[in-house]
Amino acid sequence: MRRIQITAGNVSLPAELNDSPTARLVWEALPIEGRANIWGDEIYFEIPVVARQAADARPDVAVGELGYWPVGRAFCIFFGPTPASVGSAPRAYSPVNILGRVIGDATAFRSVADGATVRLTRSET
Repeated sequence: MRRIQITAGNVSLPAELNDSPTARLVWEALPIEGRANIWGDEIYFEIPVVARQAADARPDVAVGELGYWPVGRAFCIFFGPTPASVGSAPRAYSPVNILGRVIGDATAFRSVADGATVRLTRSET
């Protein structure tokens, strides 16, 4: 697994990318910077990666999972329920390609404000 650092506002957590084709595209595009869009307990922002919806893309995700939303060319961080959720689990607006997961307590991202700077960088560890 490839490790990255996600810094959003005053929150910085490590994460692991899986070995999917979309995750490899994200890795190759790093570093990436954008502005946080908050949708319930999800942060998403457009990134310079274009990928099609994967065969195993899904809207139901777990707390801490990272996704790529093909419709918006967006990187997504899920840390709790979204407006599309039926219960307490996160649910994307539409299917996302799963990229990996946050290492640690992803709910820390709840303190990030809409419009905050988000940076994705390769991790040295």
